[in-house]
Amino acid sequence: MFRKHHWAARSGLLLVALFLGAAAFWVLQGGTTASDSDWQARSRAALILPDGSAQLTKVEPFPMPDAEMCEWMPASASAFTPVGYAQNEGVGSVPADRVTEEVSLEPVRILRDSYPTYSAIAQDVQTGDIFMQDENLFGIRVFDRMTNTPRNAAFSEPKRMLQGDNTKLEFNCGLYIDPVSGDIYSVNNDTTDMLVIFNRDREGNVPPDRTLKTPHGTYGIAVDEEAEIMYMTVQHTNSIVVYNKYAEGDEAPLRTIRGFKTMLADPHGIALDKKNNHLVVTNHGNILEKQMIGGEEVTYGKFEDPSVSFFPADAEGDVAPLRIVSGDKTRMNWPAHVWVDEERDEYYVANDADHSILVFNITDNGNVAPKRMIRGPLTQLRNPMGVFIDYKNDELWVSNMGNHRATVYDRSASGNAAPKRVIRSAPEGKIAQAIGNPGAVGYDTLRDEILVPN
Repeated sequence: MFRKHHWAARSGLLLVALFLGAAAFWVLQGGTTASDSDWQARSRAALILPDGSAQLTKVEPFPMPDAEMCEWMPASASAFTPVGYAQNEGVGSVPADRVTEEVSLEPVRILRDSYPTYSAIAQDVQTGDIFMQDENLFGIRVFDRMTNTPRNAAFSEPKRMLQGDNTKLEFNCGLYIDPVSGDIYSVNNDTTDMLVIFNRDREGNVPPDRTLKTPHGTYGIAVDEEAEIMYMTVQHTNSIVVYNKYAEGDEAPLRTIRGFKTMLADPHGIALDKKNNHLVVTNHGNILEKQMIGGEEVTYGKFEDPSVSFFPADAEGDVAPLRIVSGDKTRMNWPAHVWVDEERDEYYVANDADHSILVFNITDNGNVAPKRMIRGPLTQLRNPMGVFIDYKNDELWVSNMGNHRATVYDRSASGNAAPKRVIRSAPEGKIAQAIGNPGAVGYDTLRDEILVPN
């Protein structure tokens, strides 16, 4: 009985195989016994399921290629065939004209800014030296505060530099100098997610004396020396993280300010107003919001006006700001670093996209105009990012991303004011290319332009 059923099964399988083989041969021959349309119609009818639903949407004969089929490689062949294999005869050999070989080619040309661009600026109050954060070449340059580059000079040489792979400086955009020890705190914003700290006199391609793992997108830094804590803004999570000043390694933050109530929107600069025990934070305006839509809570992103928000210095969690300065009257456009002048109850905003410095009263609220502004062709401001006050010498310092220089003004400067001194690190008239961490490249054939999103 068993043998009988076994033979029947084998016979059925044989018939199916013969049928499929004949059908395949007929398809490959192009269906010569009937027209293509008739064959397709009959094929569709044959593939209708019993319930009337279609199983396929289209059936076509498989065309036979005119070109030579690909050669089969033996199973033992390497995935990357060496050049010498092409000269061997026998099964699996590859013609020499089909073999690729790895070669080193120099680019026809390179678009690259070879000069430093300054994302932040700070001062060692003990020595008076000026520290400038170079986000283009990944370094820190130190200058004498009285440096003034002549117009006919190519640029001014720094007293010393921190630069090189060992420094772990990369997309460095926040800078703080300890007023007592002179330690250098540098925030890496993008690729390394790290705060690096150097002793005062470090120079060259040296490793940091201490590092702290930080959230991705950390940008600005402010330090409370009395409480020995430091505050850092985090762009991508719309938050502020608070650490022990001497934290290192993988230490976690002491607390975090984050949530929808905070209205933090791509925060950048941060300063501490010790007089009022407040944090002052600049926001570019990219914000998260949640609403109830159709009975479901939905979170989405949107753009708000740039702003400055104020929080209690001891704030934690999802807390609302004390007040916000925002609106068209403020003239804010990509506000970057911020500096609080407690002696005069005002604060300075480096207004990147407007090429200006805005000065507000510390108590301002809502859509208010700045009390004064430095802006105009004589100022030499171009994409200002960093700002601080040298109280000892009554001077306002600004670092500019757009023209490789720092500009120095009287503390009370206003309007189209020319700088008192300029530290320039590129030839006069050289405008920064502003290529920073490009994610793609495109070509506009109509205008013959290369497009580089950053």
